[in-house]
Amino acid sequence: MPALIIAFLALLFILWLIGQPYLTERKRQQIRAQPFPAAWRDILKRRVPYVRAMPVDLQLQLKQHIQVFVAEKTFIGCDGLEITDEMRVTVAAQACLLLLNSPRGYYRNLRQILIYPYGFLVNRAQPDDSGVTHPGRQALSGESWSQGQVILSWHDALQGAAMPHDGQNVVIHEFAHQLDQETGAANGAPILARRAHYARWSQVLGAEFKHLQARTSHHQSSLFSDYGATDPAEFFAVISEVFFEQPQRMATEHPALYQELSTLYHLDPLSW
Repeated sequence: MPALIIAFLALLFILWLIGQPYLTERKRQQIRAQPFPAAWRDILKRRVPYVRAMPVDLQLQLKQHIQVFVAEKTFIGCDGLEITDEMRVTVAAQACLLLLNSPRGYYRNLRQILIYPYGFLVNRAQPDDSGVTHPGRQALSGESWSQGQVILSWHDALQGAAMPHDGQNVVIHEFAHQLDQETGAANGAPILARRAHYARWSQVLGAEFKHLQARTSHHQSSLFSDYGATDPAEFFAVISEVFFEQPQRMATEHPALYQELSTLYHLDPLSW
């Protein structure tokens, strides 16, 4: 009898595993079918001017993604910050840019978005010139954790949305890290559509990363922030910011890199 009970429970668990994706997608379809709230449209108009430049079909798709994202993810205010729909929609609009035309889902590992009013301090060891590390504190505008959390400064998230062509966007940056972390620690290699794509990805991004490191070490200017020269994970997040905000310059100055990101994100912002 105990063996039959165990077998029955195992069968129920298997059926749940099989049915859960279907139930999740059905619920998402119901959310996407609901009218986009008028108050949220006003928030997009005031806070996320980037959206107005997008083709109509992508605007509709983005709004549907925002509805699902806000319904599924928990927003938590820190340092006394009270979370509002303005914060949810503004952050979600930027985060969901990375999901357009893609079957990758809604950041499957992400559970919570923690929002501080301004930059926040973290304890982080810093190396000195001799390579010895010392305890210290660092001010950040955003951080992505593989344990299912993204931390953002509301001030910087708002500024990033208001200035859509400067190539700097903390929300895009941190959510690019989330994509990168879907297979573990961020390493600059998010999940690609096909295994055969990784060789080209590694070749193009590896060469561009080394080029940025060389320019940074010689204090030469670049389209990409020097922070991208820190490691491959930061390089991927930095170039994702530029891909969405300065596609013309990126396509002109770094055509192979632009093509890799266009393939990854299933988008061509040049056409907007």
